[in-house]
Amino acid sequence: MSTIALKIDVDTYRGTLEGVPRLMTALESAGARATFLFSLGPDHTGRAIKRVLRRGFLGKVRRTSVASHYGLRTLLYGVVLPGPRIGRRCEAVLREVAARGFEVGVHTWDHVKWQDGVARASAPWTRRQLWLAREEFVRIFGRAPESHGAAGWQVNRFVPQLEAEAGFRYASDTRGVGPFVPVVESREIPVPQLPTTLPTLDELIGRPDLRGVDPIEHLLALTEVPGEHVFTLHAELEGGAYRAGFERLLARWRARGVGLTDLASYAASLDCTCLPRCPIESGRVPGRAGMLALQGEANA
Repeated sequence: MSTIALKIDVDTYRGTLEGVPRLMTALESAGARATFLFSLGPDHTGRAIKRVLRRGFLGKVRRTSVASHYGLRTLLYGVVLPGPRIGRRCEAVLREVAARGFEVGVHTWDHVKWQDGVARASAPWTRRQLWLAREEFVRIFGRAPESHGAAGWQVNRFVPQLEAEAGFRYASDTRGVGPFVPVVESREIPVPQLPTTLPTLDELIGRPDLRGVDPIEHLLALTEVPGEHVFTLHAELEGGAYRAGFERLLARWRARGVGLTDLASYAASLDCTCLPRCPIESGRVPGRAGMLALQGEANA
């Protein structure tokens, strides 16, 4: 039987308040587990305008109607309007997610700051951003987080070791083909990576090579052969305009007998001594702008 671990990236204040409750309802109706990874600091989404020069970014904006999904107010946070502190403003929602039995973890402190800055950042900068999010998580939930999923699949060479120092048991920072132990400068880092293995819905919509293809049917075709996958969705999208499509996807997977689980359960099923040892490299993914952290070739 196939198993798909559902990873939900929560990027914004609006996504936390509106998208997260909708997704909890959809998941509970389908009998599905999932991991919610939260952005916990200020929502500075408006500062992402600097990505306009990144190759493929304008195409994504046109294809996926970013403005309509995120809302005008969100696109002004950090530019015209002060960015609301998500962890403090949304404590009740965050705690409800955990109370209803879903796994909760860390996505980031400041989503835009991490996504646009971590690749070239120093170790102290990276540590501070990671620790700000960790400390806010502890304040809200009263315990340390076990899972981390880097914003925008962006990391640098310091991130895996800092995740180990912060006490994370596993991470989902990368895109790849299956779980692996990351190797950085010839050192194995004892925080296994559970990479996203499937394309996201927003990466499939409007792609020239998939013109006329229903994204849901495409994902169902990719998961037709039994196996294990990690599927990433976003509270702002699948908890908003893509909700009906996501619910259809859940229903079809359930009808096939696919196990819909969370990162914690997936990680617990793995024997890390048998996982491949792989570097983390930089590369592109169809349908997404910019360079992402990718699973490299396994070491011999």
